[in-house]
Amino acid sequence: MANKAYKFRIYPNAEQKILFAKTFGCVRFIYNKMLSDKIKYYEETKQKLKNTPAQYKAEFEWLKEVDSLALANAQMNLQKAYNNFFRSPKTGFPKFKSKHRNRNSYTTNNQKGSVSIENSCIKLPKIGFVKLKQHRNIPSDYKLKSVTVSQTPSGKYYASVLFEYENQVQETKPYK
Repeated sequence: MANKAYKFRIYPNAEQKILFAKTFGCVRFIYNKMLSDKIKYYEETKQKLKNTPAQYKAEFEWLKEVDSLALANAQMNLQKAYNNFFRSPKTGFPKFKSKHRNRNSYTTNNQKGSVSIENSCIKLPKIGFVKLKQHRNIPSDYKLKSVTVSQTPSGKYYASVLFEYENQVQETKPYK
């Protein structure tokens, strides 16, 4: 199995732009909140804290408005950075995400067709169908794995779609 990503420009409507902004904010918030809690817990106990986004949804109701897989991916990114620091401290401690210096983005996974590309639109969880400029065809044997939605500082939106496919090696006949 091998992976291949395609990046497409997307054109969300006004309502979808608001949902994207909420998702970007919630992903940044959960990353920072979990990192802050990990730091406090480590200072008090010298142990690693295992926390999940679900633990924060009771206290912060508005986290339920966005895609839960986006929050789970933020948790996985933080956990990876945290583990990398403890394995090799010279990599540096994970840094807090800034509202101003950060590229807005989030990643969601395809579960049972929750993400798909059809009729020049991309279907995203909690967002619905967003217009997409599909400038290349995707082979039918490619399986959609995940999508990273990002916004540039100039306000353009992009979807980077990751596909998985069978990595078949072509047989070549030796020269005689």
